[in-house]
Amino acid sequence: MRPMIQAHELAYEYFRRDEEGNVTEIKRALDGISLQVKAGDFIGILGANGSGKSTFARHLNALLVPSEGTLLVDGRDTGKEENTFQIRQTAGMVFQNPDNQIIANVVEEDVGFGPENLGVPTEEIWRRVEESLKSVGMYAYRKHSPNKLSGGQKQRVAIAGILAMRPKCIILDEPTAMLDPAGRSNVIEAMAQINREENITVILITHNMEEVVGADYLYVMDEGKIGMEGTPRQIFTRAEELERYRLTLPEAARMALLLRQKGIPIPPDVLDRQELIEGILKCKYNT
Repeated sequence: MRPMIQAHELAYEYFRRDEEGNVTEIKRALDGISLQVKAGDFIGILGANGSGKSTFARHLNALLVPSEGTLLVDGRDTGKEENTFQIRQTAGMVFQNPDNQIIANVVEEDVGFGPENLGVPTEEIWRRVEESLKSVGMYAYRKHSPNKLSGGQKQRVAIAGILAMRPKCIILDEPTAMLDPAGRSNVIEAMAQINREENITVILITHNMEEVVGADYLYVMDEGKIGMEGTPRQIFTRAEELERYRLTLPEAARMALLLRQKGIPIPPDVLDRQELIEGILKCKYNT
């Protein structure tokens, strides 16, 4: 099976120009990115502000095209203009601010907008709208105005709009940046469920480590390059390296590290609160 995403020596340069159009600065935002994402995987792309992760995200559905190297989405080269439409059908993008993606006055009409533009028959559109809203837990709000929804609810509507277009891959670029903790949790759980049940490839771009605890694989970016990669268990045991990339451990892993520093033999690869509790209880019963 071919990879859903395949990047080889991907580079991208921004050009800054003066008022006369002369180039005054060239910034290399991506510098030699090579990676593969298998179909059906849940991948986290991590990095602090300015690391290049959002620039990379915009390459995944051809909003940007490489200055150098190649990027294939489901086998199609994003650098070839004739592939753009099919790539954007394959890879749907969800941005930070759901207000930028919601255009209709009624939730179900907004979710149906994408497939309508693709020429999907009306009966099929409404079937997709119903399924997509149910998959993100928003079917009860189908007749509501998006303006009266919370930030987390709006983001789930935006995700439903992408799902209704039947993509093979969903890219989420800091989708919870404007949400409260409850909204963040709801959105991440909705995407994890979609990944598990629909086998849709999910690529989550974030600086929030808590959001990628359940991912299959992680890439850490810095200055346009991949600085670290591995499973969450592998990455979260490398606290000092993460600090160099201006990232912090998830809460449970950080607490486990503090306990180990105090001499309590908690396992080094704790991922979540349940594993932390089990590690503490095991230490208690072994003493």
